[in-house]
Amino acid sequence: MTTDGQEQKMAQALEYNYDGDSRWQDYWNNILMPENMASNPDVRRRYQLKYYQRYIDSELKVEAPKKTASYTAPPEPERPANQESSRPRPQPSSRPRSQPTAAATAAPAAGGSFRLDRQSIQFLANAWVVVMAVVAIFPFVPRGLGDRAYRFALLGTAVACSHSLYSAHGTPRSWNWQGLQAWLQSVVMGADFLHLLYCIAFASSYYPIRYAVVPVACRALEKVVPYLKRNFSNTTIYRNFLAKPCTLVESNTVAIRQMSANVEVGLGFLLIFNVITPQRNLVQTLVYWQLLKLKYQSPVSSANHRQAWSQLNNRVMPLIHRFAPFLRTPIGYVQNWFLRTG
Repeated sequence: MTTDGQEQKMAQALEYNYDGDSRWQDYWNNILMPENMASNPDVRRRYQLKYYQRYIDSELKVEAPKKTASYTAPPEPERPANQESSRPRPQPSSRPRSQPTAAATAAPAAGGSFRLDRQSIQFLANAWVVVMAVVAIFPFVPRGLGDRAYRFALLGTAVACSHSLYSAHGTPRSWNWQGLQAWLQSVVMGADFLHLLYCIAFASSYYPIRYAVVPVACRALEKVVPYLKRNFSNTTIYRNFLAKPCTLVESNTVAIRQMSANVEVGLGFLLIFNVITPQRNLVQTLVYWQLLKLKYQSPVSSANHRQAWSQLNNRVMPLIHRFAPFLRTPIGYVQNWFLRTG
């Protein structure tokens, strides 16, 4: 690594937003040292560089500390006895500074960067959804196993969305109609609530439609990839097996969202077709089309759904005008209902 490269990396490390990183707060709180050393900005900066080297950029070179007065001659041992007794805890500065530092820095390393916090719970749920979705749509999986994986994928997404809604919005302030209505108005157009309704619509059906796991798998991939890149980018498994797939997903996020919207629109017409088959479920069909209407109007999904409907209209309407002009009137009524808000 050249000197200029190291200077650039050092500048990036010094400009890094440590206060906004929850892992840095845990790392710093687990380091044991005297109070006078903890308040020293040079000591804090050095530990920030060591944290940056461990978790952000392993190629950064941090020079060994020089023995200065802040490390070898703290003033506390020379204070009178009456001042020593006023301190709330024993003075640990008699031991070499390297011993508590090594033990403290080993604590985050033992647990890794994985902690069972809100983001980790979301990661586990979404990773479960990805695995179950792959099993559900794999063509050579036995039917019973595929059906179970289909329901597990939908239930995993429902759990992830419910946890995200609770973390972001909490529960209704009051469990009456006014409280529930106010809470629903704050979440009804959000992506998590719409995906939760989607999972309920398909998980409650008696006959599974396995391609319904494609939208939930796309959502889970978008959530899993940033977490893997942020927390495991320095691991051997990520570099050898996961780096390329994660890069592929990140570079095709727009295409993945558009594919998800196309599948959701196609599932709506599939449910209409199922009405004339023994697998019909009229209630599910009506609920799902109301959900499609919400997705068409929601700011978080309207762009992709509008594009999907526009592509469908450009392909189908010329054929209807040519071969079945009598369908234009009923299609117009349906379009007016679909585009009407409320």
